Amino acid sequence: MTHDISRLRPGDLVEVKAADEILQTLDQDGTLERLPFMPEMIEFCGRSFRVARRVIKTCAYGTYSTMLAFDTDDVVILDGLRCSGADHDGCPKACVIFWREAWLRKVADASLRPGSDSKGNEQLRVRLRTKSSPKIYFCQASELLKAAHELSHRERFVKCIDEIRSGNCGFVQMAHRIAIWLFWRLRRALLGAYGKGTNKNTPAESLRLQPGELVEIKSMGSITATLNATAHNRGLWFSPDQRLLCGQKRRVVKRIEKLIVDGTGEMRQLHNTVYLEGSMCGCSHVAFGGCPRDEFVYWREAWLRRPDGSP
Repeated sequence: MTHDISRLRPGDLVEVKAADEILQTLDQDGTLERLPFMPEMIEFCGRSFRVARRVIKTCAYGTYSTMLAFDTDDVVILDGLRCSGADHDGCPKACVIFWREAWLRKVADASLRPGSDSKGNEQLRVRLRTKSSPKIYFCQASELLKAAHELSHRERFVKCIDEIRSGNCGFVQMAHRIAIWLFWRLRRALLGAYGKGTNKNTPAESLRLQPGELVEIKSMGSITATLNATAHNRGLWFSPDQRLLCGQKRRVVKRIEKLIVDGTGEMRQLHNTVYLEGSMCGCSHVAFGGCPRDEFVYWREAWLRRPDGSP
Protein backbone atom coordinates (compact mmCIF):
# COMPACT_ATOMS: atom_id res chain seq x y z
CA MET A 1 0.00 0.00 0.00
CA THR A 2 1.44 3.38 -1.00
CA HIS A 3 0.58 6.90 0.06
CA ASP A 4 1.09 10.48 -1.10
CA ILE A 5 4.79 11.38 -1.07
CA SER A 6 4.24 15.05 -0.20
CA ARG A 7 6.00 16.39 2.89
CA LEU A 8 7.85 13.37 4.16
CA ARG A 9 8.69 13.67 7.85
CA PRO A 10 11.22 11.99 10.12
CA GLY A 11 10.11 8.45 10.91
CA ASP A 12 8.10 7.92 7.71
CA LEU A 13 8.68 4.61 5.98
CA VAL A 14 9.59 4.91 2.31
CA GLU A 15 10.63 2.67 -0.51
CA VAL A 16 13.32 3.66 -2.99
CA LYS A 17 11.73 3.44 -6.42
CA ALA A 18 12.80 0.94 -9.06
CA ALA A 19 15.68 1.86 -11.35
CA ASP A 20 13.47 2.41 -14.40
CA GLU A 21 11.25 4.82 -12.45
CA ILE A 22 14.25 6.80 -11.20
CA LEU A 23 15.72 6.91 -14.71
CA GLN A 24 12.64 8.81 -15.89
CA THR A 25 13.34 11.61 -13.38
CA LEU A 26 16.94 12.25 -14.47
CA ASP A 27 18.47 14.53 -17.07
CA GLN A 28 21.35 13.58 -19.37
CA ASP A 29 23.85 14.12 -16.56
CA GLY A 30 21.97 11.76 -14.26
CA THR A 31 20.75 14.58 -12.02
CA LEU A 32 17.43 15.95 -10.82
CA GLU A 33 17.54 19.70 -10.13
CA ARG A 34 21.36 19.41 -10.36
CA LEU A 35 21.55 16.78 -7.58
CA PRO A 36 23.13 13.56 -8.91
CA PHE A 37 21.68 10.12 -8.42
CA MET A 38 24.93 8.22 -7.85
CA PRO A 39 25.77 4.64 -8.90
CA GLU A 40 26.30 3.79 -5.22
CA MET A 41 22.56 4.42 -4.68
CA ILE A 42 21.38 1.74 -7.12
CA GLU A 43 21.76 -1.06 -4.57
CA PHE A 44 19.00 0.54 -2.48
CA CYS A 45 16.37 0.46 -5.24
CA GLY A 46 13.26 -1.45 -4.18
CA ARG A 47 14.23 -1.46 -0.51
CA SER A 48 12.48 0.26 2.40
CA PHE A 49 14.01 2.71 4.87
CA ARG A 50 12.95 5.24 7.48
CA VAL A 51 13.30 8.96 6.85
CA ALA A 52 15.89 10.28 9.30
CA ARG A 53 15.26 13.99 8.63
CA ARG A 54 14.31 16.55 6.05
CA VAL A 55 17.25 18.54 4.67
CA ILE A 56 16.31 22.10 5.53
CA LYS A 57 19.89 23.33 5.39
CA THR A 58 23.29 21.71 5.16
CA CYS A 59 27.00 22.42 5.41
CA ALA A 60 29.63 22.32 2.70
CA TYR A 61 33.28 21.74 3.58
CA GLY A 62 35.79 22.40 0.85
CA THR A 63 37.99 25.33 0.00
CA TYR A 64 35.83 27.13 2.57
CA SER A 65 32.89 26.21 4.83
CA THR A 66 29.40 27.58 4.38
CA MET A 67 25.72 26.90 5.04
CA LEU A 68 23.48 25.97 2.12
CA ALA A 69 19.87 25.15 1.28
CA PHE A 70 18.66 23.21 -1.73
CA ASP A 71 16.76 25.30 -4.24
CA THR A 72 13.73 22.98 -3.90
CA ASP A 73 12.36 21.74 -0.58
CA ASP A 74 12.19 18.05 -1.49
CA VAL A 75 15.36 16.49 -0.10
CA VAL A 76 15.54 14.00 2.77
CA ILE A 77 18.08 11.73 4.43
CA LEU A 78 17.30 8.06 4.98
CA ASP A 79 18.33 6.34 8.18
CA GLY A 80 21.82 4.87 8.03
CA LEU A 81 22.48 5.25 4.30
CA ARG A 82 25.93 6.52 3.33
CA CYS A 83 27.88 6.50 0.09
CA SER A 84 30.29 3.57 -0.18
CA GLY A 85 32.49 5.40 -2.70
CA ALA A 86 32.78 2.16 -4.67
CA ASP A 87 32.16 3.87 -8.02
CA HIS A 88 34.35 6.87 -7.19
CA ASP A 89 37.71 5.12 -6.86
CA GLY A 90 36.98 4.04 -3.31
CA CYS A 91 36.51 7.51 -1.81
CA PRO A 92 36.28 6.73 1.94
CA LYS A 93 34.45 9.93 2.92
CA ALA A 94 31.20 7.99 3.53
CA CYS A 95 28.94 10.98 2.88
CA VAL A 96 25.32 10.85 3.98
CA ILE A 97 23.23 10.41 0.81
CA PHE A 98 20.68 13.04 -0.19
CA TRP A 99 17.39 11.73 -1.66
CA ARG A 100 14.90 13.68 -3.76
CA GLU A 101 11.32 12.80 -2.88
CA ALA A 102 10.77 11.95 -6.56
CA TRP A 103 13.05 8.93 -6.01
CA LEU A 104 10.95 7.61 -3.12
CA ARG A 105 7.44 6.41 -2.38
CA LYS A 106 5.81 6.34 1.01
CA VAL A 107 4.72 2.86 2.13
CA ALA A 108 2.71 1.48 5.03
CA ASP A 109 4.96 -1.49 5.76
CA ALA A 110 8.34 -2.94 4.84
CA SER A 111 6.96 -6.13 3.31
CA LEU A 112 9.20 -7.92 0.86
CA ARG A 113 9.19 -6.50 -2.65
CA PRO A 114 10.10 -8.21 -5.93
CA GLY A 115 13.84 -8.66 -6.57
CA SER A 116 15.79 -5.88 -8.25
CA ASP A 117 15.57 -5.57 -12.01
CA SER A 118 19.14 -6.16 -13.22
CA LYS A 119 18.33 -4.85 -16.70
CA GLY A 120 16.78 -1.70 -15.28
CA ASN A 121 19.75 -1.26 -12.94
CA GLU A 122 22.20 -1.43 -15.82
CA GLN A 123 20.19 1.04 -17.91
CA LEU A 124 20.22 3.43 -14.97
CA ARG A 125 23.94 2.91 -14.39
CA VAL A 126 24.72 3.85 -18.00
CA ARG A 127 23.07 7.25 -17.46
CA LEU A 128 25.03 8.05 -14.31
CA ARG A 129 28.31 9.96 -14.38
CA THR A 130 31.21 9.52 -11.98
CA LYS A 131 33.63 12.07 -13.46
CA SER A 132 33.41 15.50 -15.05
CA SER A 133 36.93 15.20 -16.47
CA PRO A 134 39.81 12.76 -16.07
CA LYS A 135 40.82 14.27 -12.71
CA ILE A 136 37.52 15.73 -11.48
CA TYR A 137 34.87 13.50 -9.89
CA PHE A 138 31.12 13.91 -10.22
CA CYS A 139 28.98 13.08 -7.17
CA GLN A 140 26.62 14.72 -4.71
CA ALA A 141 29.53 16.28 -2.83
CA SER A 142 31.14 17.72 -5.96
CA GLU A 143 27.84 19.22 -7.17
CA LEU A 144 26.58 20.47 -3.82
CA LEU A 145 27.34 24.13 -4.51
CA LYS A 146 25.40 23.89 -7.79
CA ALA A 147 22.35 22.10 -6.38
CA ALA A 148 22.10 24.41 -3.35
CA HIS A 149 22.58 28.10 -2.63
CA GLU A 150 24.42 29.85 0.16
CA LEU A 151 22.22 31.16 2.96
CA SER A 152 22.19 34.73 4.18
CA HIS A 153 22.31 35.38 7.95
CA ARG A 154 18.56 36.02 7.98
CA GLU A 155 17.85 32.84 6.03
CA ARG A 156 19.92 30.80 8.47
CA PHE A 157 17.70 31.95 11.33
CA VAL A 158 14.50 31.21 9.37
CA LYS A 159 15.81 27.75 8.49
CA CYS A 160 16.24 26.98 12.18
CA ILE A 161 12.54 27.64 12.65
CA ASP A 162 11.78 25.43 9.65
CA GLU A 163 13.85 22.64 11.25
CA ILE A 164 11.45 22.64 14.20
CA ARG A 165 8.35 22.78 11.99
CA SER A 166 9.60 19.86 9.86
CA GLY A 167 9.96 17.60 12.88
CA ASN A 168 13.75 17.39 12.66
CA CYS A 169 14.14 18.61 16.24
CA GLY A 170 12.31 20.30 19.10
CA PHE A 171 12.49 23.90 20.26
CA VAL A 172 14.70 23.10 23.26
CA GLN A 173 17.13 21.11 21.14
CA MET A 174 17.41 23.91 18.60
CA ALA A 175 17.89 26.50 21.34
CA HIS A 176 20.70 24.36 22.74
CA ARG A 177 22.39 24.15 19.32
CA ILE A 178 22.22 27.91 18.83
CA ALA A 179 23.59 28.53 22.35
CA ILE A 180 26.60 26.31 21.62
CA TRP A 181 27.25 28.14 18.36
CA LEU A 182 26.98 31.55 20.03
CA PHE A 183 29.38 30.58 22.80
CA TRP A 184 32.08 29.39 20.44
CA ARG A 185 31.55 32.30 18.05
CA LEU A 186 32.03 34.79 20.92
CA ARG A 187 34.98 32.88 22.30
CA ARG A 188 36.73 32.90 18.93
CA ALA A 189 36.10 36.65 18.53
CA LEU A 190 37.55 37.39 21.97
CA LEU A 191 40.33 34.81 22.32
CA GLY A 192 41.02 33.49 18.83
CA ALA A 193 40.75 29.91 17.62
CA TYR A 194 40.33 27.29 20.33
CA GLY A 195 43.50 25.23 20.70
CA LYS A 196 45.60 27.66 18.70
CA GLY A 197 49.28 26.89 18.69
CA THR A 198 52.43 28.80 17.85
CA ASN A 199 53.73 26.74 14.94
CA LYS A 200 54.31 28.29 11.54
CA ASN A 201 55.09 24.90 10.02
CA THR A 202 53.06 22.27 11.81
CA PRO A 203 54.61 18.86 12.50
CA ALA A 204 53.68 15.52 11.00
CA GLU A 205 53.77 12.19 12.80
CA SER A 206 53.20 8.72 11.41
CA LEU A 207 51.97 5.86 13.61
CA ARG A 208 50.94 3.70 10.64
CA LEU A 209 47.69 2.93 12.44
CA GLN A 210 45.49 0.17 11.05
CA PRO A 211 41.71 -0.41 11.29
CA GLY A 212 40.78 -2.03 14.60
CA GLU A 213 43.73 -0.65 16.56
CA LEU A 214 43.02 0.95 19.92
CA VAL A 215 44.43 4.44 20.36
CA GLU A 216 44.40 7.08 23.04
CA ILE A 217 43.66 10.69 22.16
CA LYS A 218 46.35 12.98 23.53
CA SER A 219 45.77 15.76 26.03
CA MET A 220 44.70 19.16 24.76
CA GLY A 221 48.10 20.59 25.62
CA SER A 222 49.89 17.97 23.53
CA ILE A 223 47.55 18.57 20.60
CA THR A 224 47.95 22.36 20.84
CA ALA A 225 51.70 21.82 20.40
CA THR A 226 50.98 20.47 16.89
CA LEU A 227 48.74 23.36 15.75
CA ASN A 228 49.22 26.78 14.19
CA ALA A 229 47.55 30.06 15.15
CA THR A 230 44.26 29.03 13.52
CA ALA A 231 44.23 25.57 15.18
CA HIS A 232 45.19 23.72 11.99
CA ASN A 233 47.72 20.95 11.45
CA ARG A 234 48.86 20.86 7.82
CA GLY A 235 45.50 22.24 6.72
CA LEU A 236 43.32 20.04 8.98
CA TRP A 237 41.36 21.90 11.65
CA PHE A 238 41.10 20.68 15.23
CA SER A 239 37.50 21.64 16.07
CA PRO A 240 36.28 22.58 19.57
CA ASP A 241 34.09 19.48 19.92
CA GLN A 242 37.10 17.22 19.39
CA ARG A 243 38.48 18.37 22.74
CA LEU A 244 35.72 16.33 24.43
CA LEU A 245 37.52 13.12 23.47
CA CYS A 246 40.93 14.09 24.84
CA GLY A 247 42.25 11.32 27.09
CA GLN A 248 39.73 8.77 25.79
CA LYS A 249 40.51 5.54 23.99
CA ARG A 250 38.89 4.77 20.64
CA ARG A 251 39.38 2.23 17.88
CA VAL A 252 40.52 3.18 14.42
CA VAL A 253 37.77 2.64 11.83
CA LYS A 254 39.86 3.29 8.73
CA ARG A 255 42.78 5.20 7.35
CA ILE A 256 41.91 8.25 5.26
CA GLU A 257 44.30 8.63 2.36
CA LYS A 258 42.06 10.49 -0.09
CA LEU A 259 38.62 12.10 -0.34
CA ILE A 260 36.52 14.09 -2.78
CA VAL A 261 36.29 17.78 -1.90
CA ASP A 262 32.85 19.38 -1.61
CA GLY A 263 32.09 21.71 -4.49
CA THR A 264 35.17 20.98 -6.60
CA GLY A 265 35.23 17.24 -7.30
CA GLU A 266 38.97 17.17 -6.66
CA MET A 267 40.30 13.96 -5.07
CA ARG A 268 42.50 15.33 -2.31
CA GLN A 269 45.29 13.21 -0.85
CA LEU A 270 45.71 12.96 2.94
CA HIS A 271 48.52 11.53 5.03
CA ASN A 272 48.69 10.17 8.57
CA THR A 273 44.95 10.66 9.07
CA VAL A 274 42.26 8.28 10.41
CA TYR A 275 38.62 7.98 11.43
CA LEU A 276 37.95 6.96 15.02
CA GLU A 277 34.95 4.92 16.13
CA GLY A 278 32.00 7.05 17.23
CA SER A 279 33.71 10.33 16.40
CA MET A 280 31.27 12.51 14.47
CA CYS A 281 31.24 16.20 13.63
CA GLY A 282 29.85 18.39 16.41
CA CYS A 283 28.02 20.55 13.90
CA SER A 284 26.51 22.85 16.49
CA HIS A 285 29.97 24.20 17.28
CA VAL A 286 30.51 25.48 13.75
CA ALA A 287 27.12 25.60 11.98
CA PHE A 288 24.33 27.88 13.19
CA GLY A 289 21.54 25.51 14.25
CA GLY A 290 23.45 22.38 13.27
CA CYS A 291 23.75 20.37 10.05
CA PRO A 292 22.27 17.00 8.97
CA ARG A 293 25.34 15.55 7.24
CA ASP A 294 26.82 13.84 10.32
CA GLU A 295 30.33 13.94 8.87
CA PHE A 296 33.06 11.77 10.35
CA VAL A 297 35.80 13.68 12.13
CA TYR A 298 39.35 13.35 10.79
CA TRP A 299 42.21 12.78 13.23
CA ARG A 300 45.88 13.38 12.55
CA GLU A 301 48.07 10.64 13.96
CA ALA A 302 50.04 13.42 15.68
CA TRP A 303 47.00 13.86 17.95
CA LEU A 304 46.95 10.19 18.95
CA ARG A 305 49.14 7.66 20.75
CA ARG A 306 49.09 3.94 21.21
CA PRO A 307 48.09 3.05 24.80
CA ASP A 308 50.92 2.06 27.17
CA GLY A 309 52.11 -1.45 26.40
CA SER A 310 50.80 -1.47 22.81
CA PRO A 311 53.33 -2.43 20.12
